Amino acid sequence: MRIRSAAVAVALTATGLMAVPALVQPAAAESSTIHAQPLDAGRVAHQVEALPGGAARSVDITRDGSTLRTEGARTKASKTLDVEYQVQETGYWCGPAATRIALSARTAPPSQADLAAQLGTDENGTDHIGQVTTVLNSNLGTDWYKTTEMPNDPPTQEQKDQLWADVVRGIDNNFPLVTNIVAPPGNQPPGYPSDQTIFHYFTVIGYDDANGSVLIADPANFGGNQIYWLSFDQLASLVPPKGYAG
Repeated sequence: MRIRSAAVAVALTATGLMAVPALVQPAAAESSTIHAQPLDAGRVAHQVEALPGGAARSVDITRDGSTLRTEGARTKASKTLDVEYQVQETGYWCGPAATRIALSARTAPPSQADLAAQLGTDENGTDHIGQVTTVLNSNLGTDWYKTTEMPNDPPTQEQKDQLWADVVRGIDNNFPLVTNIVAPPGNQPPGYPSDQTIFHYFTVIGYDDANGSVLIADPANFGGNQIYWLSFDQLASLVPPKGYAG
């Protein structure tokens, strides 16, 4: 992710705002949807519950060392996917980490370092969502992923309808979406630095049609928030003026 404060864009380095994979922690207590339980052999289980009014079954998450794994579930109005989650390994590898999460739904994914090389990611981050689309398709040997731009801020109803349709179609077919977002103060996912504008990539790994929400796998780990539900309306407000691969 990148942050902007006082109109200056700065690359976020590995500080207390973000943990490297060897230091992945369970989600912080402020995230009331997550409950931890001990498992055998030092593993830890979490459950992420649907937002109020939702239909999704609790999403089971296990942590083994530095890796989180979700166990997908389906109801008549919702679906979540099995993925392998890692915190991004540098302050500017959100693109590679989000891409890796998406790939893990269908294959054993390359490392973040390998994907950073494929994406052309440098200390300024991953330039454009189109690079993610190309790398997803290349690694999967498919042409499923397309780049969709959302230049209007706020987005039009047509753009929102298309985003929701792409989320549902992708999740139903086991293709998570990778979204490029801009999160300014006052409109941020949980745990984000409230005084900074965050330029970031994260992965959509589920949806709940009953309450219009999406399940996010967020490699930033802001405030310990790693897997969480977000309202679809907020997702749609975060993507402009960027876009998504789906």
